[in-house]
Amino acid sequence: MEIVELIKAIILGIIQGITEWLPVSSTGHMILFDSFWPMDASQFSGGRAFIDLFLVVIQFGSILAVLVLYFHKLNPFSPKKTPVEKRQTLSLWGKVLIATIPAGIVGLLFDDLINEYFYNAVVVAIMLIAYGVFFLLVEGRGRQPKIRAYNQLHGKTLLLIGVFQMLALIPGTSRSGATILGAVLLGCSRSVAAEFSFFLAIPTMLGASGIKILKYFSDYGFGFTSTELIILLTGMAVAFLVSVLVIRLFMGFIKKHDFRPFGWYRIALGAVILVLFFCDVLQVVPQ
Repeated sequence: MEIVELIKAIILGIIQGITEWLPVSSTGHMILFDSFWPMDASQFSGGRAFIDLFLVVIQFGSILAVLVLYFHKLNPFSPKKTPVEKRQTLSLWGKVLIATIPAGIVGLLFDDLINEYFYNAVVVAIMLIAYGVFFLLVEGRGRQPKIRAYNQLHGKTLLLIGVFQMLALIPGTSRSGATILGAVLLGCSRSVAAEFSFFLAIPTMLGASGIKILKYFSDYGFGFTSTELIILLTGMAVAFLVSVLVIRLFMGFIKKHDFRPFGWYRIALGAVILVLFFCDVLQVVPQ
């Protein structure tokens, strides 16, 4: 195995661990990396298909970070919890599943069409800029949140948050960005919006990853080479470690600041992608 590919896996794990939880679009950052220093498909038995699988599988590291950091809050069977707290935890999981429904249905029905028509640099750049502007507008309203606890989240609000997550199926939107923005618009505090976005990632990313893995195995068979296993495990481990750090820093940040810095960052990144695309530097969007 070339050490260069291992370095790329480490960098991609870092990108995944950072951009999955911040509202800045992991796809936009993957575009830039893939355009300037792509992984070498010839190093893998599955070719480019393995690279696409890798970009999905490293999400497991990010999911594990959420489960570790919020284990007590998400564990309904903890002996340290009272019966009331256990019911509240089960209720939280129920809310997460309800909010997952819209994206789950649309993703299953239209995944191939979305990949075919929306996975391009221009769409990604437009969505980066558009949601960046939305963040600036929402934060400029100065309204006080009405929902400061999960028990205040009810059916209609949960489904609407799920609709916002569904919009993130369009590349460049950012799953966390769309979910957080939607939750804030619906009256959630920043901390509730961010944490609920983390929890929504668990079934959403597990489902998307599972489908991708099954498709890969159906085309290339079960099993990986030693090189592929090292690449996968390295990417997941790095994504896990970086995710733990980023989630902690992000939750600390939003206690004292709003989301406007992320809005400006999105606009700048979208503009850079557009410029590079029209200068023929960007050609392919990784899927």
